[in-house]
Amino acid sequence: MRLSASGKLFGSCLLGALVALSLSACETVRTSVAEVAPPPPPPPPAPPADVTVLPDWRSVITNADRERYARRAEAWEVSLEQALFMDGSGNLEALGDLIRPEAALNDPSIPNGLYRCRTVKLGSQSNDGLGFVVYGWFNCRIQQTAQGQTLVKLTGSQRQHGTFYPESQTHSVLLGSMALSNETSAPAYGQRHDRDVVAVLERIGEQRWRLVTPWPRAESNLDILELVPASR
Repeated sequence: MRLSASGKLFGSCLLGALVALSLSACETVRTSVAEVAPPPPPPPPAPPADVTVLPDWRSVITNADRERYARRAEAWEVSLEQALFMDGSGNLEALGDLIRPEAALNDPSIPNGLYRCRTVKLGSQSNDGLGFVVYGWFNCRIQQTAQGQTLVKLTGSQRQHGTFYPESQTHSVLLGSMALSNETSAPAYGQRHDRDVVAVLERIGEQRWRLVTPWPRAESNLDILELVPASR
């Protein structure tokens, strides 16, 4: 079939219009796609109901205990020097890694359960005191509570009670307080500054930990609570 000149012109115009319309449609699609913002990322998942989210211990610690924590290397140095040159009670040499400042190992986490625990006091806050005292074994418990993992010293005349806060690959921080004599419980941390305790938990063996308290409120300049599982 032959087309007249006018038919050819009409066909060309029609083809041009279709091409232009197609290009315009593609441009519109590209523009629309470019203008659509990506969806926002989903919110982070909430922690499981049985996981306690602890505040940063630096927002909890008192100023006095912050200073004690910062000066713990000095407490080690002063206390060991006094222990070596002053009279004491117990066998200091038999303690081994317990009284070596550099003995801390990686991963200080401690399982929940019952523990045998004993206190070693190093140094003296008075000139006529003992340079060290090694006490006998008492009972302690590590347990998970709504406030986090806690330590409770169950027996003895000085009984720590506190909460552990993760800090580094070699130690956790404990903030707590002390119950004395026949008291049934310890005050809440920060309630009585004369009872407050700041300490660091370190692992020094396969199943051996120590809780180091620098510059305690009375008697010594460094307290160490050794912890081993009760079943050992």
